[in-house]
Amino acid sequence: MLNKIMLIGNLGRDPEMNVTGDGTPFTRFSIAVNRRTRNAKGERQEETEWFNVVAWRQLAETCNTYLQKGSKVYLEGRLTQRKYTDKNGVERTTVEVVANDVEFLSGKQQSAAGADLATEGDEFP
Repeated sequence: MLNKIMLIGNLGRDPEMNVTGDGTPFTRFSIAVNRRTRNAKGERQEETEWFNVVAWRQLAETCNTYLQKGSKVYLEGRLTQRKYTDKNGVERTTVEVVANDVEFLSGKQQSAAGADLATEGDEFP
């Protein structure tokens, strides 16, 4: 079976890094992916889709260090569903991208020598 997603987009907010109870770092961020189409009248229109992304371990640390709101990225990963309970006690389900490769296309990371590609071979299960 194959579960792979490839996206190019811009971060909608600064990454937020946290650590699990066993000390494993993870970073969450969202990206906006734009798509240009034409409507029935032939007029151009742009649609934006938002994706929630999580990166684990070393990739989490790299993303947290070099990405910021507005950064353009190319990423590869897999889609996953996660259930959680919100602050009002309502159980919710979210779909997110678990990133395993992130390429920085713009932003402050360009000032760091050699930091144009981050890869995390072992994803968090």
